[in-house]
Amino acid sequence: MTTLLESKLPVRVLDVDGTPAVNVEIDEPPELLLDMYRWMVFGRTFDNRLMSLQRQGRLSTYAPVAGQEAIQVGCGLALNDDDWALGTYRDGLACIVHGMPAEQLPLYFRGHPLACRMPPGVNVLPEQICIAEQIPQAVGIAWGMRLRGAKSAVVAMFGEGATSEGAFHEAANFAGVFNTPVVFLCQNNGWAISTPRSRQTASESIAIKAAAYGIAGIQVDGNDVIASYRAMHHALERARSGEGPTLVEALTYRLGPHTTSDDPTRYRPNEELAAWRDTRDPVGRLRAYLERAGLWDDARQASLEEDVNNRVAQTVRTAIDEPEPPPEVMFDYTYAVLPPALEAQRREVQEDGRRKAGKLHG
Repeated sequence: MTTLLESKLPVRVLDVDGTPAVNVEIDEPPELLLDMYRWMVFGRTFDNRLMSLQRQGRLSTYAPVAGQEAIQVGCGLALNDDDWALGTYRDGLACIVHGMPAEQLPLYFRGHPLACRMPPGVNVLPEQICIAEQIPQAVGIAWGMRLRGAKSAVVAMFGEGATSEGAFHEAANFAGVFNTPVVFLCQNNGWAISTPRSRQTASESIAIKAAAYGIAGIQVDGNDVIASYRAMHHALERARSGEGPTLVEALTYRLGPHTTSDDPTRYRPNEELAAWRDTRDPVGRLRAYLERAGLWDDARQASLEEDVNNRVAQTVRTAIDEPEPPPEVMFDYTYAVLPPALEAQRREVQEDGRRKAGKLHG
């Protein structure tokens, strides 16, 4: 039987119409499959709401996740509580599945500092805006785990564009040499802003790059949530058991713009978008399987949508109603004792705020 690491094709469990792939058995518990679907519906609904909030001017910007729900949910569910997740500005769904409060995401895109304060026990670092910079951090955390003898793992999430950055290569090389318990999850969504994957690398795949660092590589259908879960579960188990790092390439597609400041119609063929949206949607694929298996129907869908809409509405209210902190808090979280120059700047900001407040009330 071919193992995940021996597969020469993208690992797939469900075909695009929701039927099991040839010679593949689905033995995941029904409740896990239903959890996958519930989380993907939540992700799609939350994503649509945050897009609307940004268009209303209530968020500064937003990077939509629509189309990539399967790999993010599969990743989040494969993580143990004591594992760590480090992601980009597009990886909020995976982090929420792993335990990050959903309010953190709209707070982040508001530019609110509370977005970077994780509750105790939530092993998620704040989303990284700089391309690939979270990858060396993930390897560092994993190395620390290995030195302490911990039986946990770290996942670093990034897009295929990050594999052209030096930080990716340095981190992957270090991880291979020191056998750190880390999983590199590359969500290859076809476009790094306007740069197509074909102009990103001449390699046959992203997963094949793993060989250069002496680590394992897997390519998976990232729009198949069951396959995504299996690939991430396998890679994380390898890491926890001391078998070393894995580079997982998830083939997926972002249905929306890179961010809300982007216009994908200027560079992306409409027929390409239509093909992915109409025939490869990850949410519809799993729903089709669940319906055939007798695990889902229209009544359950209506109930889920009502629950999800209520949860999203409450989450958004909580995040939007959070008051803006005074501007001088920007000085509070870097130094235990502020250097004199920064202390002077802090006083200047406070005095400026008092002057403006006096004018408003004068």
